[in-house]
Amino acid sequence: MASASASPFSGFPPHKFLFSNPRKLLLSIRMASEAGGLGEFSSQSASSSPSPPKILDSHLHVWASPQEAVGSYPYFPGQEPSIPGDANFLVKLMSEAGVDGALIVQPINHMFDHSLVTSVLKRHPSKFIGCCLANPAEDGTGIRQLEDLVLKDRYRAVRFNPYLWPSGQKMTNEIGKAMFYRAGELGVPVGIMCMKGLSLHISEIEELCENYPSTIVLLDHMGFCNPPMTDEEHNTFSSLLKLARFPQVYVKFSALFRLSRKQYPYEDTRDLLSQVVSDYGANRVMWGSDFPFVVKECGYKEAREAVSLLANQIPLSSSDLEWIMGRTFGQLFQQPWQAL
Repeated sequence: MASASASPFSGFPPHKFLFSNPRKLLLSIRMASEAGGLGEFSSQSASSSPSPPKILDSHLHVWASPQEAVGSYPYFPGQEPSIPGDANFLVKLMSEAGVDGALIVQPINHMFDHSLVTSVLKRHPSKFIGCCLANPAEDGTGIRQLEDLVLKDRYRAVRFNPYLWPSGQKMTNEIGKAMFYRAGELGVPVGIMCMKGLSLHISEIEELCENYPSTIVLLDHMGFCNPPMTDEEHNTFSSLLKLARFPQVYVKFSALFRLSRKQYPYEDTRDLLSQVVSDYGANRVMWGSDFPFVVKECGYKEAREAVSLLANQIPLSSSDLEWIMGRTFGQLFQQPWQAL
């Protein structure tokens, strides 16, 4: 193993933080937005008549159409999609559903080639921002790629997929800590995908949050917690709730079809939502569709409407629902969202 002095990550001190409080990170996001000409998010106009609250989707994907894949944006070998997920299809569905903006999460179908998503961000600068995919390459090239995507190409978050780390290694290895720390410096939240279960990664998440409190964390799809039925599931969901002690952690109430054991509108996720809002506060919870996968499950518009149906059953206040459906996301990612 190389000595510490020769490490490509030695410039990222493990216990020094850009901010003493993660809330101050919002100032960094706002400053970065204004520097890039992105402006500020607001759910009301400056006039005396408030505009309708923005509806924002915190989690979706796009990938090339078959025609685009033949040309400029090939799929990663072995990751050819079986369903349509092109940007034109998405924009159509968002318009029909009254969704004003979204975070596009780099799909595994294009792996670390972000050119397709970057092209969509450039075509729709008032509609989308990007979440890039962290490349945990041991030579440190993923850190430089993260910097370029954030500073040059409108990416405002980064996704940690623990299953892309080298075999036997964790997100808390040297490269993982360096990227997590650098994300905090850049003012970009880290989304974490625990597809095989939160319990497999809870210790890594806790360690990263404890060591780097200035880096905001977004837990994709409620940490993939199902409505608990077994002791193990109850313990896992309890772990999710306990992460609320870290003020930098936010929860995506997204991809309900992945969590629920029931058909639409996924009523068994109602108690999950109620408890997460109780522990985190609605201002740390955000809705996401998981387009395009959601289309064949219940439909994009229906995915948006499901949250309102569940909120009415809990019940949640109209203010809490507004936070979940866009205000939380809008405060994290300052952006003048404009419907097409």
